[in-house]
Amino acid sequence: MGHGDHEMAQTVVEHVLWWLKQVGIKDVFGVPGDFSFPVTDAIIEDKEVRWVGCTNELNSAYAADGYARIRGMSALCTTYGVGELSAINGVAGAYSEYLPIVHIVGMPGMKTQAGKKVIHHSLGNGEFDFYYHMTKPVVCARTILTAENCVSEMARVMGCAVRERRPVYIAIPKDCAEMKVVGNAGAGNSEIEMKSDQERLKAAVDDILARIRGVEGRGVFLPGIMAYRIGVGKVLQRLVEKTGFGFATMFHDKSVLDETHEQYVGMYDGQLMNQHVREYVEEADLVINVGALWGDFNTGMFTSNLDGHKTIDIYLDHAQVGYAVYEQVYMKDLISALADRVSGQDYVSELRAEGLGEAEGKADDKITAKYLYPRWEQFLREGDLLVCDTGTVSMGMGFAKLPKGAVFCNQTLWGAIGWGTPAAFGAAIGAEEKRVILMTGDGAHQMTATEVGQFAANGLKPVIFVLNNDGYTIERLLCRVPEYAYNDVTGWRYADLPRAMGCKEWICARVETNGELDRVLKKINENGHAAYVEVVIDQMEVPPLAKKIGNELGMK
Repeated sequence: MGHGDHEMAQTVVEHVLWWLKQVGIKDVFGVPGDFSFPVTDAIIEDKEVRWVGCTNELNSAYAADGYARIRGMSALCTTYGVGELSAINGVAGAYSEYLPIVHIVGMPGMKTQAGKKVIHHSLGNGEFDFYYHMTKPVVCARTILTAENCVSEMARVMGCAVRERRPVYIAIPKDCAEMKVVGNAGAGNSEIEMKSDQERLKAAVDDILARIRGVEGRGVFLPGIMAYRIGVGKVLQRLVEKTGFGFATMFHDKSVLDETHEQYVGMYDGQLMNQHVREYVEEADLVINVGALWGDFNTGMFTSNLDGHKTIDIYLDHAQVGYAVYEQVYMKDLISALADRVSGQDYVSELRAEGLGEAEGKADDKITAKYLYPRWEQFLREGDLLVCDTGTVSMGMGFAKLPKGAVFCNQTLWGAIGWGTPAAFGAAIGAEEKRVILMTGDGAHQMTATEVGQFAANGLKPVIFVLNNDGYTIERLLCRVPEYAYNDVTGWRYADLPRAMGCKEWICARVETNGELDRVLKKINENGHAAYVEVVIDQMEVPPLAKKIGNELGMK
């Protein structure tokens, strides 16, 4: 990464924004506050960076999460205390899902801190760094900038964000923001990317190639979310094609590689779903996992059964081949080297991925899961960006077969309901050329619905589906008594919300029958307007995976 043509006499905040531009961040999500005014003012005045306001700080963090899924990295700006603590849940979710968010916080000035003054947004005890300490578990690096430490600290912190793919925390005291940095503003920026130990890399490549060549029966790849996060999808696709192995994906990793590819065999979810895919994967002679995490939803609630001796795991900064571990071997280098060196062979078509099949039901029937999810699958087009909120809706669409170039986004590991609406907004800001489709549940939507207006404010045209199943249906499946009041939500008139939030010329509808659903889907695809559709479905109408997870957890 080069030094760029930046001025040596940058202010602290200018240097921070310069770094954002170096790593490809063009937008900063957030909510303003008096301690962060020097930062937000600088963003507004910078011609290369755009301020994207959100309705609250939690939504801002979720939006930054969605943007980072599409653009690789993102930025978030909040004020001290009340702002940053509202955002920390979203930052934690980004940490768990390997999404580097640069969280910039405007804090009280150094003179105020030195005087231990009782000031707003503080606890009133003269201490000012306790919020900084609260961030420790959910960031890979953190700093409080001054004019003196700014150059070295920004190089350190941004290097951590790039290498570890995790959020970082940067606090800027108000009276330091516009001070000129001390030292060469380009210092420390010679190299922030990861580089493998070359001897260990060669040993790992030789070991893996020997195992690939030794496969007499079947080999299979499990392409994981980490491969998508670091941008090696195309190289990984080339590697898969040259080996002639099939590939399956787990829930968290859906759409990492093209699901229309002839070598795609389907979704692997342990013993819960797709038994033919389970047998294909678990009975293979070699399984190569490229950055998939062995979490509960990925493994069918830990029902997967893979032989460690026959498994190769390639992670961000190391690889495990059987029982041998190669440290300081980075995924980007390893996948590239393997793709260059592996000898090509043709894929033998043993299994082809299936979708959800045909919708079952008549036009006048009430909408059921057996009709809805296949119709949603058929609604998708090439290149769509599909955001599915945590809950039954993601479990239904997780097993849809996506068109070429379509991307599936779900917060599989952190699993915060309400993430979807602002995450879809952030993703839409990051990928304005794509059609963004949000599918969320009524309970999740009520947590963060205020972000709907921000789509319109920024000239975006999403397609939003709100599944109204009268409450927290996923929780009803998991708890002891589904009817308990804590699973209920207020009955909103969802289709009226966009108009109240300033969304003009949107297609807004409430559908209860299959025929009504079909007509609105056709209308959306024909005219290209933004759309917001409330889909009414019975309380316990759920896709198969949701039922099986409820049963597997043994709560029913």
